[in-house]
Amino acid sequence: MSGTPPQLETREEVMFFDTDCGGVVHNLAYLRMIETCRTRLAALMGMDLRTMAETREYPVVTRTEVDYRRPAKLGDWLVIRGRLEAISRARFWCAFEMRREADGQTLVTARQALALVRMPEGKPMRLPAVWATQWDLPPSQAGSLFPYQRVVN
Repeated sequence: MSGTPPQLETREEVMFFDTDCGGVVHNLAYLRMIETCRTRLAALMGMDLRTMAETREYPVVTRTEVDYRRPAKLGDWLVIRGRLEAISRARFWCAFEMRREADGQTLVTARQALALVRMPEGKPMRLPAVWATQWDLPPSQAGSLFPYQRVVN
């Protein structure tokens, strides 16, 4: 049985601590807001904070791609949309879009690859087998999801 992949929306108001001296959001603040959205998205996938603490299995970010399109400013309300984008045996990918609520302009788009890791050993784990059939997702290949990988000779 396949269903719609998990997705959700969070809202954040840009605070003083999110901005630089010019009142523009600092690049790390966007990642904090994405982290909040991703943590809530993980809960929809069966990895709520309490379950993670009990099982000691955590989703760990292995790659982040961010495109900063327009700046957010102090006092802006932002809507962050997150969704599960693809899964493989050992990784899953989430996509995010951040828009200014007042005018709907896209400010940031981002994608993250994550792996499940058992702590404190730091042991990588396979994703739950049920994920492969639980949601309607296209088959994924890491190379096609991240075409700009750096090649090391």
